[in-house]
Amino acid sequence: MTRVCFQLQVKPERLTEYIERHAAVWPQMLQAIEQAGRRNYSLFVRGDGFLVGYYETDDDQAAQRALDADPRTAAWEAQMSGFFVSLDGRPDQGAERLTEVFHLEDQLATLNS
Repeated sequence: MTRVCFQLQVKPERLTEYIERHAAVWPQMLQAIEQAGRRNYSLFVRGDGFLVGYYETDDDQAAQRALDADPRTAAWEAQMSGFFVSLDGRPDQGAERLTEVFHLEDQLATLNS
């Protein structure tokens, strides 16, 4: 299992709309994400638009390819791209990835083995 964390910058003037859109994501988009193999997916946003996303997957490259090829995702991603500052391409592909440096359960497992 891979844990993926990424960051984006939502345009501050569009932050309220961005949050509203994510209160009820299109059902077909939710299904596409799930079927691509992403789970435990969360987005966190600060008042200035700084956004951090997190999800888990067994194969991130395969999940990316599946979402890229899935026609259900194109319209959602096209609409979402207008919410972000300095983004090349689709939000799900252009986000800057963060490097994990600590995970509690991994270290506890080492102690207990």
